[in-house]
Amino acid sequence: MSGIVAIIGRPNAGKSSLFNRLTGKREAIVDDMPGVTRDRLYGEAEYKGNNFYLIDTGGIFGEDNEFASGIKNHVNEAVNECDLIIMLVDGREGVTTGDEEIAGFIRKAGNKPVIVAVNKLDDPKHDDLMNDAYALGFENVIAVSALHKRNLDELCDLIIELLPQNLDDGIFENPDAIKLAIVGKPNVGKSSLLNLLSGTERSLVSPIAGTTRDPVDTSININGQDFRIVDTAGLRRKSKFDSDLEYYSFVRTLAAVDRSDVALLLMDAREPCTDQDKKIAAHVIRKGKGLIFVLNKWDLMDTKINNADKIIKKIRDEMPFAEFASVIFVSALTGRGSQKIIPAVLNSFNNRKKRIPTNILNRLMRDVLAFDRLPSDRKGRTLKVYYCSQAENTPPTFIFFVNDTSLANNAFENHVRNKIRGLDDFSGTPVRVFWRGKERD
Repeated sequence: MSGIVAIIGRPNAGKSSLFNRLTGKREAIVDDMPGVTRDRLYGEAEYKGNNFYLIDTGGIFGEDNEFASGIKNHVNEAVNECDLIIMLVDGREGVTTGDEEIAGFIRKAGNKPVIVAVNKLDDPKHDDLMNDAYALGFENVIAVSALHKRNLDELCDLIIELLPQNLDDGIFENPDAIKLAIVGKPNVGKSSLLNLLSGTERSLVSPIAGTTRDPVDTSININGQDFRIVDTAGLRRKSKFDSDLEYYSFVRTLAAVDRSDVALLLMDAREPCTDQDKKIAAHVIRKGKGLIFVLNKWDLMDTKINNADKIIKKIRDEMPFAEFASVIFVSALTGRGSQKIIPAVLNSFNNRKKRIPTNILNRLMRDVLAFDRLPSDRKGRTLKVYYCSQAENTPPTFIFFVNDTSLANNAFENHVRNKIRGLDDFSGTPVRVFWRGKERD
């Protein structure tokens, strides 16, 4: 499961505190001054093996200042783009006119699951204060205290129950289909690439950033292999809320990556390695998905000035954490270079499932790492690697048993990861390395 949950409510109802509690991080600013949160923040929450994205929005309805209009726009997009809404009410103040206005706003926005969380009810003896919240017209009402973590497990249970089930991997009906996400910032040609791969005009194409409203799933079969391609709504309809749409497009992209096996990160060959490209690539790797860089609009490039080697060097220099990803140059408009995409996807998909026998890994540790200078600390303690095993695949994940995990620095971890990659072809897939300590000798 990987849905999007938006927290909305009046200023100072405790939205940022709830966001911090559910995500386990202090990313949102918490302040007693109403209206501190004016921009949207997103984070990933995990509960009982279920993951969902949480969006913290600014307080609305009740602020008579220069930010009020912009915050309403933010919340408008949050309501439209999320899969579930948490409406937060200040239980100590009771239901106000502002809360009623928000409830009406939610009902006008569409038929989304809604949880009314009545916050700041620290003690069960005050739970009768939440009864007025039922008058807002929503079925699911729960008393919580973000500050004291009261009933947050119950809230998360309700979130998991109410999130649409089709967000899960069950959306892909064919279990043998390779799940492929086409991701990238707006207006790089994702819809055009989808149409090219599927051979049909399944997604509206326009030169205006903001055309694709919702993800378009397409099932195709190429040379006997089934694929399920998700066009991740990176392009959006043109509106006065462009920045908000791009923001939610990015969050939708993260959710689509979570449901994929391999991600095609589409970049404009004229402007590769933008900040958003780097964020998406980092998320793909963090989630352990296969990754392929596709440089689109190659037909618009002056290859004498900007040749492929020069662009590849730029990518490797600016995104060294994704050195394993292949780079393909295409024109989604003309089809040039597109024949290389599916073989690269198959290679990434298969490499992501590879397993290396433990005896080969142990021989690597014994025969190769023994001759390398192992890291040590100021006290003269040197890292000892006893043995290693592959804990899982999809992606390949290796655990190394050592005398002291604190001695395994980042440089050495990168060194070991490169050694593992030398054992087999792991192109197109991240390789994870973890350290497990033993008793000190």
